[in-house]
Amino acid sequence: MATVTFRDETAAGGPVTEWEVAGLPERMTVRELIGLRVREEVARYNSRPSHHFNGLVRPDDAGTEPNGYRLRKPRRIDWERQAETAERAFLANGFFVLAGDRQVEDLDEVVDLTVDPDLVFIKLVALAGG
Repeated sequence: MATVTFRDETAAGGPVTEWEVAGLPERMTVRELIGLRVREEVARYNSRPSHHFNGLVRPDDAGTEPNGYRLRKPRRIDWERQAETAERAFLANGFFVLAGDRQVEDLDEVVDLTVDPDLVFIKLVALAGG
């Protein structure tokens, strides 16, 4: 069994947030890892819904804040819908994932968590006027 560390960083490499999930298979696809990450962050949110959601992708009907997303009213979020949104964002270069020191580029790419247990997620933001 493996333990993976999910870490969000800014494009400049600054840390944003980090957490671990243990008891995982030694090898998982990027798709599975994104789904796992989204399921975990949605479960944390759903245990204590609020107006603020700090996750990989924006939930439906939420606005963007400097440190996450603002929901019009607290509600339960569907992790499967969020995972689908995250997969689309990955394919559209909305964020990228580093496994160890390399960028993974395909949802079906397998990551060996015994070799690369640290996954770094870097969200890309659109530039104003561009």
